[in-house]
Amino acid sequence: MRRRSRLQESWRLLKENRLAVIGLTIFILFFCIAFLGLVLTTGTDPTFDPARVRLQEKLQPPLSKPNLETLRPEEVPKLGVYLFGTDDLGRDVFARMLQGAWVSLTVGFVAVGISVLIGIFMGGIAGYFGQSNVRVDQVLATVVLLLGGGLLVFGARTPGVVLLVLGHVYILFSVWSKRIWGKRPIPKWMGVLYKDAISADTLIMRFVDIMLCFPSFFLILTVVALLPASMYNIMIVIGLTSWMGTTRFVRAEFLSLREQDFVTAARALGVNHWRIIFRHMIPNAMAPVLVSATIGIATAILTEAGLSFLGFGVPPPHATWGGILSDGKRFIFDAPWLTFAPGFAILIVVLSFNLFGEGLRDILNPKLRERN
Repeated sequence: MRRRSRLQESWRLLKENRLAVIGLTIFILFFCIAFLGLVLTTGTDPTFDPARVRLQEKLQPPLSKPNLETLRPEEVPKLGVYLFGTDDLGRDVFARMLQGAWVSLTVGFVAVGISVLIGIFMGGIAGYFGQSNVRVDQVLATVVLLLGGGLLVFGARTPGVVLLVLGHVYILFSVWSKRIWGKRPIPKWMGVLYKDAISADTLIMRFVDIMLCFPSFFLILTVVALLPASMYNIMIVIGLTSWMGTTRFVRAEFLSLREQDFVTAARALGVNHWRIIFRHMIPNAMAPVLVSATIGIATAILTEAGLSFLGFGVPPPHATWGGILSDGKRFIFDAPWLTFAPGFAILIVVLSFNLFGEGLRDILNPKLRERN
C-alpha cells in the first residue's frame, strides 16, 4: 500500500472533520469578501461608498429601492437596492459591512502576527535556555530599552527618548565599570545588580503569570483610552496583550525539542544558539502555534468589535462591525437590521475560526495521526 505524504494525510483528516471544513470554507469566503471590501470601498471614487450620507433615505429596510427623484446620480446605490438597508444617516449598510470585513481581517491578522512573534521569541528563550542565569542589570537594561521603543511607537516621544537614552547610558556604564574594576570586588552599591541572577525560564514565565492576572479586555480598554484613536494602535495593543498563550505553547515544545538528537548534534558542531533556535527548533514547534494563532484571530476580531461597540475602537472614517452594531442599538426596534447584520457576521466569522482551529488541533495531533 502506497504511503500517504504528510500533506495528504492532513487533508484526509481535515475532510473527516466536517465542522472544520465548514470553518475553513467560511474563512476563505470571509477573506475574499474582505479583499473585495478593500478594493470596492477605498479610493477617491469607490464603487461602494460607506461614508455617503443620504438623510432623505435614512433607516430604509433591507432590499428597499431608493427614491430616484430625491437622489443625485452619484448617490444611487450601485446594486439598485439597499441590500442591508440604511442607517440613521442614510449610509448603505452593505457598503459599511464590506469595509468592516476588511478592517476586522486586518486587525485580526496583524494583532495575531505581533502576538505570535513575541510569543515565539519569549517562549523560545524560556524553553531553550531554561535554568541558565541572567544578571538583573541585563534584565533591567532590556526592559528600559523595550519600554522606550514601545513609547516611541505609540507616539510618546519625550519619555520614549528619555528611556532609550537611559538604557544606552547604562549599557555604556556597565562596559566601562567592567574595564575599571576587572576582577576586583564590586562595590556594595552595585552588588544588587551584578551579583544577583535569575534563570531565564523563571523570569519569563513569572512575567507571563503576571500578565495573565490582568483581565485582558479591560487592560486593552484602558491602554486604548489613553492613546490616540488609530487602527494601528488597536492592532498593536491587542498584539502586545495576547502573546502569553503562544509563549507557553512554544516553551513546552522547546523543553521537549532541546533534548532531541538533532539539537544535541547541532550543539556538538558548535552551531550558534540563535541559529539552533530559529533555524532548527522553531519550525518543529509551529504546530501548536498555528492552532493558537487561528483561534487568536477570532479573539482579536471579537476584541476589536467590542472596543468599537464601546466607542474606543477604530475611528471614522473606517466602518467597523462593532461600530455598526453600536449605531444600531438605539434603533433596535425601529431598524433591527442594523443590529442583526453585523451581529450575525461577527458570530459566523468568529465561530468559523474557532471550528477551523479545533480541526487544525486534531490534524496536528500525532496521537490522532497514529490512531488513523
